[in-house]
Amino acid sequence: MSNTSGERPATSVQAVDRAVTVLEILARRHEAGITEIATELGVHKSTAFRLVGALAARGLVEQKEQRGRYRLGFALIKLGGANRTQPDPLQVATPVCEQLAEDVGETVNLAVYEGGGAANIVQVPGPAAVITQNWIGRRTPLHATSSGKVLLAYADSREQAEALEEPLERYTAATLCDPEALREELSTIFRQGYGFAHEEFEIGLNAVAAPVCEADSSVTFALSASGPAYRLTAQRLPDAAKEVVAAAEKISWLLGYLPPE
Repeated sequence: MSNTSGERPATSVQAVDRAVTVLEILARRHEAGITEIATELGVHKSTAFRLVGALAARGLVEQKEQRGRYRLGFALIKLGGANRTQPDPLQVATPVCEQLAEDVGETVNLAVYEGGGAANIVQVPGPAAVITQNWIGRRTPLHATSSGKVLLAYADSREQAEALEEPLERYTAATLCDPEALREELSTIFRQGYGFAHEEFEIGLNAVAAPVCEADSSVTFALSASGPAYRLTAQRLPDAAKEVVAAAEKISWLLGYLPPE
């Protein structure tokens, strides 16, 4: 097939070099659109789109829900964890999650901000769980879950604004869909260091979550404990919050985070 784009076909080495450059562009810009990436690479938009698509298929970049912009993906964190000088978040977090599930008796999840939602990457069922839904790899809404609200509370103002654009989907009668009310709740979560969800995503399900900090003080993960509302009651949630916060702080410390004195 002939190349009608006017651009010479890239060699394998050139394609790899361009892909790495895309990652460097996103690391520097935080996020960028296809046109911006193509301009920096000096290639046609179709070429940039193919490069970004290949990286997205491996989870190295992800597309934001709004305006088709891209940013670095979670797979880079896992690759970084292969470096012995850097702790692997999954290996670090899993035993802490197991202990937390034992302590609170409820299901524990570790979630990351990905693709406009909270993607669960670790799940440990509590000893009281009879039937546990598998949340691994599933994205849950930011505005209706404890993990999502925690991740939003520590996100930058632009990400918050995009996530709180109306209309926000209502999952239950308790789902908070008013952006202004949600902003107030996010401010409270940021101040107190944890957040709740009272049957906001699923009827009969309550949860509490806390932020996990990395060595550079960024909040990439949220640690949560969730359970049936008849057992993880509104009255019990504050006590569960203390345990979740303590576990989140332990994971943060293991990842190299040192809180300011």
